[in-house]
Amino acid sequence: MSLSKLPLFVCLAAVAVAPAAAQDLTRDEIAAGVAAAMDRTADPCTDFYRYACGGWLDSTELPSDRDRWVRSFSVIDEANRELVREILEEAAASPGDDPVQRKIGAFYGSCMDEEAVEEAGAAPLEPWFEKVAAADDQAAVMALAGELHRAGIPAWFGVATIPDFEDPDVNIGWLFQGGLGLPDRDYYLSEDPKKQELLAAYEKHLARMLGLLGEDEETAAGHAAAVVELETALAEASRPREEMRDFEKLYNKIDLAGLQELTPSLAWPAYLEGVRQTGVTDLSVAVPEFMTAMEKAILESDAETRDAYLRWNVVNAMAPVLSSAFVDADFDFYGRTLRGTQENEPRWKRCVTSTQSALGEVVGQAYVARRFAGSSKEVALTMIGDIEHAFEHGLPALAWMDDATRGRAAEKVATLIDKIGFPDTWRDYSRLEVVPDSYSANRLAANAFEFDHEADKIGKPVDRSEWGMTPQQVNAYYNPLWNEIVFPAGILQPPFFHKDFPAAMNYGGIGGVIGHELTHGFDDQGRKFAPDGRLREWWEPEVAERFEERAQCVADFYSDFEVAPGAKVNGQLTLGENIADIGGVKEAYQAYEAWEERNGAPEPLVDGLTDDQLFFVSWSQVWCSLATEERERLQVTTDPHSPARFRATAPLMMHPGFAEAFQCEPGTPMAPAERCEVW
Repeated sequence: MSLSKLPLFVCLAAVAVAPAAAQDLTRDEIAAGVAAAMDRTADPCTDFYRYACGGWLDSTELPSDRDRWVRSFSVIDEANRELVREILEEAAASPGDDPVQRKIGAFYGSCMDEEAVEEAGAAPLEPWFEKVAAADDQAAVMALAGELHRAGIPAWFGVATIPDFEDPDVNIGWLFQGGLGLPDRDYYLSEDPKKQELLAAYEKHLARMLGLLGEDEETAAGHAAAVVELETALAEASRPREEMRDFEKLYNKIDLAGLQELTPSLAWPAYLEGVRQTGVTDLSVAVPEFMTAMEKAILESDAETRDAYLRWNVVNAMAPVLSSAFVDADFDFYGRTLRGTQENEPRWKRCVTSTQSALGEVVGQAYVARRFAGSSKEVALTMIGDIEHAFEHGLPALAWMDDATRGRAAEKVATLIDKIGFPDTWRDYSRLEVVPDSYSANRLAANAFEFDHEADKIGKPVDRSEWGMTPQQVNAYYNPLWNEIVFPAGILQPPFFHKDFPAAMNYGGIGGVIGHELTHGFDDQGRKFAPDGRLREWWEPEVAERFEERAQCVADFYSDFEVAPGAKVNGQLTLGENIADIGGVKEAYQAYEAWEERNGAPEPLVDGLTDDQLFFVSWSQVWCSLATEERERLQVTTDPHSPARFRATAPLMMHPGFAEAFQCEPGTPMAPAERCEVW
């Protein structure tokens, strides 16, 4: 994924009220939804998660096809998928003369044609296996790597298009570490018994998939062991995930000649021919040492191991579009074993997801027409303005900043771009050819279309009107290179936001999200990008040092949270998200207090809750969640976000206003003696 499209905020939850933002809600309905999710018998100063979410936890079961269910996102996501399903089924059944309708209908219909998919079996992979067999020298291997990348098959390393960190008006190509079948290097290298068990299970899964391709048991087992050994060598050369958050170390601009000098034995011109980008010269290498190790792995692996590795990459990437034997085996490891999910999603859900990934903005246009309430945009913009003002208003109170850095921070907020709802200009998908009778062909065509769309940007001016998410996504993000915050239509729904919610709920919900994204511009990553989006130092040295001290406090605090025996939150990996949560709640609360000063204190919504208390309950209820232990172990290894239950409470522990609202004595769990404050 391009860094210009990297979502820095992830919401995962479901709501007890109707998900359509345009539907009117009464105060009684809203109050009942809040109260039903709570457990008022719990002490808010001791276990606020139970206090805010206990009723929901007691009445909710984790769906069998989910590894995680969160009170804000999951229900909205399910409702959105049901709506998109209607759109796609209508297009498949009655496409009419509209070429766009025909395209989304044909793609979805080909995915839903299970009989045709079963009949095809593994046949769609045969052309790729022929290419693998024919790649008998290093140049051919590199050319094939290019073809595989264009087809969405991520062998050896990763590639993306990003704005140049030092000149964000121009796009460059970006090469980064990759080539692993497991989610992280730790699964190959860690001494954690759970990860070692997963590595052994992965090797068995790999052998099982090669067996489905026709290899006998002994041969498949030998090839699987060789592939794991090769991937382990790539893992050893990979940087730890927390180190991949340091953008300064990831920016190593190099032209094609420099890349060739770095890895002299690799035929990069052949690779560029494979991706159909022979004119590319503007490149950056994220991890140079990984590229040299990859070169060694390619050169020193025997042909049989190389072929097995490439065949595995093909079947691993394509398994979800193949017959049920491959789908079931793929889910058995990546779903059931790795994540703890009990059942695969029904086919229609998988086909909705696949169609949206291929034709996201086409589907988005139909979604916006049916679901997005136009008034939501104006209300959201007003709240964004309030929260930006709260951030600026709070800068003078930060004693660790100096006036010069404080002024530049205010400038960065003043130049922030806000995007709400959906793009002003929609993507053109006319070059994507879709056929009605081959799901695998459509998936490969969509992958190539998306790859070309991104790769064709290299060396060209950045189009700042583009969005990194589709309108129907229940999510939001901050883009440091463009200094923008983006809120798709999908997130402007309960429990984040509703036009009938009292201000305390809206500021505690979507307000916290807005503050979170705004604070990303000043977290340990975002602060390194100047107001114009360039990666450059714009802080005074002593101020930067004081920031790092406060950031370390946050990292140490979150590192004490444990999801399962031996599995703790990685405070360095999650640092940016945790800073954003803490700052987002603070800014949203200040904005709410300003709103109350302007408008007066309204009548409390929920009996026994002040509006200040409702603000904090609303934030936490966004993050009420259920998850499998496997999913949480995976999350603390790979995800820059802390698990939802810690997001529900940890930012409130850092906020003196929470302790005041609930009259928590100092030293109680929700009012720790020492707090971390950055923004």
